[in-house]
Amino acid sequence: MTKQSFVRGAAILTLAGISVRIIGALFRIILAVLITDEGVGLYQMAYPVYSTLLAISTAGIPIAISKLVAENLAHDNYLGAYRVFQTAKRILALSGLVIFALMFWGAGYFVELFQLDSRAYLSLIGISPAIFFVSIMSAYRGFFQGQQQMLPTALSQVAEQLGRVAVATILVVIFLPQGLEYAAAGACFGAAAGAFFGLSLLLLAWWRQKKAFLTNVQCQSDSSSPAFWGTARRIFALAVPITLGSLVMPLINLVDLVFVPQRLQAAGLMKSEATALYGQLTGMAAPLVHIPTIITVALAISLVPAISEALALGRKRLLQSRAYLAVRVTLILGIPCAAGLYLLAEPICLLLFQNADAGSVLAVMSLGVIFLTLYQTTAAILQGLGKTMDPVLTLFWGALVKTALTWYLTALPQLHIRGAALATVVGFGISAILNLYYVQKYIGMPFYAEEAIFKPLTSAAVMGLGVLLLYRNTEARLLVTIPGWANHAATLVSIAGGVVIYVLMLLLLGGIKRSDLLLIPKVGPVVVRIAERFHLLRG
Repeated sequence: MTKQSFVRGAAILTLAGISVRIIGALFRIILAVLITDEGVGLYQMAYPVYSTLLAISTAGIPIAISKLVAENLAHDNYLGAYRVFQTAKRILALSGLVIFALMFWGAGYFVELFQLDSRAYLSLIGISPAIFFVSIMSAYRGFFQGQQQMLPTALSQVAEQLGRVAVATILVVIFLPQGLEYAAAGACFGAAAGAFFGLSLLLLAWWRQKKAFLTNVQCQSDSSSPAFWGTARRIFALAVPITLGSLVMPLINLVDLVFVPQRLQAAGLMKSEATALYGQLTGMAAPLVHIPTIITVALAISLVPAISEALALGRKRLLQSRAYLAVRVTLILGIPCAAGLYLLAEPICLLLFQNADAGSVLAVMSLGVIFLTLYQTTAAILQGLGKTMDPVLTLFWGALVKTALTWYLTALPQLHIRGAALATVVGFGISAILNLYYVQKYIGMPFYAEEAIFKPLTSAAVMGLGVLLLYRNTEARLLVTIPGWANHAATLVSIAGGVVIYVLMLLLLGGIKRSDLLLIPKVGPVVVRIAERFHLLRG
């Protein structure tokens, strides 16, 4: 396999991410229908605990692998890159095994500690083996990403998701007659099965590359790279701050897990009602808000080694251009996604989950799309620069504000679950703005507000008007002929129309230029020819 460009790597990961999210969305629709809001709530209750323990086991090390491998290969140090990989793999295998055992045998303790619904015990048991497989898988992903080879990671993501959904769906159907808790546990075990499939694909990719890579390793002297403990120290120096930052997100989810149901009950709701609303927040609204992060996660994965390489080679202009491109792409995509989710919140929830009530939660959370995606991109830039502690601190301050607001707002009768959603938006807003400040401080990244903010905002405003008109007119017409499908069809037509309107407006305003389109592999030149034919390009 050959090294891929920053943009091409991001494009490959984006395609994989879209596939994964589509499969995941279909699974959530099936899950919501099979086990209802309450079952989804039990399923989701396992994930904050799982995510926290997984962060302890793995978070930070894959990014450290990617950065250190990229730095070594920038100077053709194959031995150093291989030692980073081997050292990290051993560390991750051991930590994954220990944390898996901790979660498996301590499931009952975690249920009591976080005052979960007692039925969530089986969900914790079911998901625990995933920690071991994901830990080892993350070592291989970091190694390939450090070589700026994104295809193995992309394929493993798809294999993991297919395996997870297939196994989870089968187990839900098998165990549902025994009760919601058993069905939710079966769904959780799908994560372990999926991780096994993803790891298997990565092992196959490494087997195909291994001979050529080791040939380069054997040509180099042992004296050029530190031994196990020296390499481990370098890994941990980068990984520990990243791990701390990665722990903040699961801890935020744990705050929601503990505070949201409790505060809803304090406001007078029954436990089952609170669990159902928690399911709407974390199992319905949150996954939809995270859909736009398909691209920003892809950018982040590609950015860390790309920024690290430019830094190692001392190319400041390349650093600045890569950072600004990533931030600009983030805003161009984040702004319309936030607008679309806000305007079509209820129709989308009705389409996907047959649950219009979740629309009010999604409408509030949609405002956080811009901040969430911007935080992810800027955090990756800072990590690539080696400033791994800064994203931790910015996320920490955002989390503190979010925690306080969650406690207060969720208990307000006029807000309830929407209060928790609003707290999340504010928290990410603080973190994203602070991150952007640090990026500017360290590399002096040029920022052109007109093309990065104002043109996308103007285009999104026109898109929003078009989406509302399309939805209302389409639904009104279809209610006469196919009333049962009117919302579904109107929603899909509005989304498709919104995409077309937004892209056309961006082209007409010069928000997307010829040079931007040509960065997209294969598809870009075709789009340029079409746009030029209709005189849509303005730069």
